[in-house]
Amino acid sequence: MKDLENTPKTKNKVTMTQAFKTIIWPRRNLVFIGLVLIIIKSLAGLVLPWQSKVLLDEVVPSKDTSLLYNLVAIVLGAILVQSITSFLLTRILSVQAQYLISELRAQVQKKVLSLPISFFDNTKSGALVSRIMSDVEGVRNLIGTGLVQLVGGSFTAIISLIILIKLNPWMTLFVFAPLSLFGYIALRAFKYIRPVFRIRGKINEEVKGRLTETLAGVRVIKAFNAEAQENKIFENGVEKLFQNVKKSLTATALMTSSSTFLIGVATTGIMAIGGYYMMQSEMTTGDFLFFTLILGFMIAPIVQMSNIGSQLTEALAGLDRTEELMNMTAEEDNDERIIQLETIKGDIVFDDVSFSYEEGKEVLHNISFKAPAGSTTALVGSSGSGKSTIAGLSATFLNPKSGKVTIDNQDLSKVKLNTYRQYLGVVLQDEFLFEGTIRENIMFPRPDATESELQNAVKAAYVNEFTDRFDEGLDTLIGERGVKLSGGQRQRLAIARAILADPKIIILDEATSSLDTESEALIQKSLAELIKDRTTVVIAHRLSTIKKADQILVIEAGRILECGTHDELIALNGRYYDLYTYQAKI
Repeated sequence: MKDLENTPKTKNKVTMTQAFKTIIWPRRNLVFIGLVLIIIKSLAGLVLPWQSKVLLDEVVPSKDTSLLYNLVAIVLGAILVQSITSFLLTRILSVQAQYLISELRAQVQKKVLSLPISFFDNTKSGALVSRIMSDVEGVRNLIGTGLVQLVGGSFTAIISLIILIKLNPWMTLFVFAPLSLFGYIALRAFKYIRPVFRIRGKINEEVKGRLTETLAGVRVIKAFNAEAQENKIFENGVEKLFQNVKKSLTATALMTSSSTFLIGVATTGIMAIGGYYMMQSEMTTGDFLFFTLILGFMIAPIVQMSNIGSQLTEALAGLDRTEELMNMTAEEDNDERIIQLETIKGDIVFDDVSFSYEEGKEVLHNISFKAPAGSTTALVGSSGSGKSTIAGLSATFLNPKSGKVTIDNQDLSKVKLNTYRQYLGVVLQDEFLFEGTIRENIMFPRPDATESELQNAVKAAYVNEFTDRFDEGLDTLIGERGVKLSGGQRQRLAIARAILADPKIIILDEATSSLDTESEALIQKSLAELIKDRTTVVIAHRLSTIKKADQILVIEAGRILECGTHDELIALNGRYYDLYTYQAKI
């Protein structure tokens, strides 16, 4: 299947031509089969009105029972053909449409995960869920029965129109005038509805994003007695969604009511004109019934096409939003990233690095230091000083605005990210755990790890100290984000995960911050094993945990204020000395 990533990157809305090239044309064989089936179904549907005329004009007057039996057999055969083609249409096209939706969801999710960290910092996770799961659903109407019914309905309407003209051109002309007016109203409505559908997608995104946050932060909400506040926010979002839906329903209602009125006018006129012709013996009863039934066959697809048109408009609006996402620049979409690391020693160097999250607002100023392979570099300083930014640059989550970060003398901005990150391990302060078992979370970086390797990691991080007390052991379910575990238990589990990954470079963001004194003592032992012979960057608030670091960088206001070992910095009697002695008093 041709990816939406390969659609022409344009600021214009997704057109039917683009949708045809990227979605319909690659499945042209299935669509062609669908068209053949719907044409057969449409032709079979014309048998009943035709045989109704034969019944009234030929079979009943002649009182020929053999003709009646033949007529019944023909009608039953036509009904059988309609049933079979209807089943095949659903089985072939609707199933294929659902398969396409699943493919597109997978593509969009893959694209989302390829985007840089900065994108996720500015986008709600619930909003992304909406983009991945909801926006592509309308595409079923492009490859499913919707588009085929649109084409098939057009075919049926044209055939019916030809038959009506042959039966009575003047009656047909009378019908055509209100139907043309209805078509004009429908086209105007579609032009109005498409932006409404686009806005609905954005509102859905906002509402789902906030709802996801609300459910994730339910403990905070209850702790601050903020249920009423959150309810109000959600109600406002739902109200905006309702107002949007009301707009589209108004346009749809306009089409429906206008079709009801105009078709009613046409039907009334046909009754008058047909009655006159029958009174003048210029039309038989069978002809009038045949004309009326065929008229229904012409009008029904037109009315149906208005509904399908709404569905196609919604589908294109969803594709508009999907293409916006697919056209975003992925982390690896950089022609300069050509260096492929086969193996690394782990020498990290910051060379005059500056960084800003917003233009003109630098958070790091000309940072330079070396972290030799196998060494431990600790970053200390007050909150907001730039420690996490340095760690983010080391992990390639961020890129310098000026200067460069190198790994083994290779510029990280030119290295293929996957070849570097395969050697990277990260333990965050607020470590994320997946819903599932303890075993699944530890084995996340290496699903194919042996039981022996798993047990070594479990023991090294002292995870067995608490899992041995659980009935299910490592197969204990931990709940969403590990809510069934204590902070210290979650942290040890995260460290076990990093140990199992066996990285060359470790980023520790205050890995012992959630631990009690006893747990911290256990973890310090396991961390000593983890960082052995690995390049380690530690963000530390508890200065007592970094006494053995090879170098300590004191970061203040985005600059390196002091650098040295624990003893050297204490002897310096500067900022580090103040921080350390202050914590020692506490």
